[in-house]
Amino acid sequence: MRAQSVASALRHAVSAGEYAPGEKLNEVAVAEKLGVARNTLRECFATLAADGIVDRIPNRGVFIASPTAEDILSLFRARAVVEPGAVLWGSGLDVDALDRIVTEAESAESVESAEIALANQEFHRTLVAAAGSGVLDEEMDRLLARMRLVFLTVERVRPNLHEDFVAVNRQIVTLLQADDRAGAASVLRTSLVETGESLAATVPE
Repeated sequence: MRAQSVASALRHAVSAGEYAPGEKLNEVAVAEKLGVARNTLRECFATLAADGIVDRIPNRGVFIASPTAEDILSLFRARAVVEPGAVLWGSGLDVDALDRIVTEAESAESVESAEIALANQEFHRTLVAAAGSGVLDEEMDRLLARMRLVFLTVERVRPNLHEDFVAVNRQIVTLLQADDRAGAASVLRTSLVETGESLAATVPE
């Protein structure tokens, strides 16, 4: 397995909540789990460090990153530019798929928030996929891995965070079903900006 494939696998593991912010990655254990050589894993760690997903600390090892308030603001500002743009101009916007994702999240509201978190990630990944750009899709995978770390960091003080997103996502779908892309993009952008500011305020400087 090439280093880029390993990095992708670890990104998805982070997105799925398999690792916690600040957790140390045991090089031997991770290499065995993924069935790769440690040299390949080290290349992968370098890639993930450049992505902001891990921190490499000399003489201590590799740790899952712990997002700062500025990290959170930066991530949401990036999303507030990219995602509304995909809603406004994406030629591959799949409203039926978005509706199915929200419906599944609504039915999971009484279950674990982890299911709702994964549905929310899939919703936003589907929005960006409307642009039809492999480059943006790859960047969204990186963003969502870092976003998962943000949510794991703030869930202790905002336990119902993901449930709040379901209502916003339903509003976006309703507007898209009415062919109101501008309205949907506006709701999305406002939600991302306000959420970023709100979550950043929960993280100590």
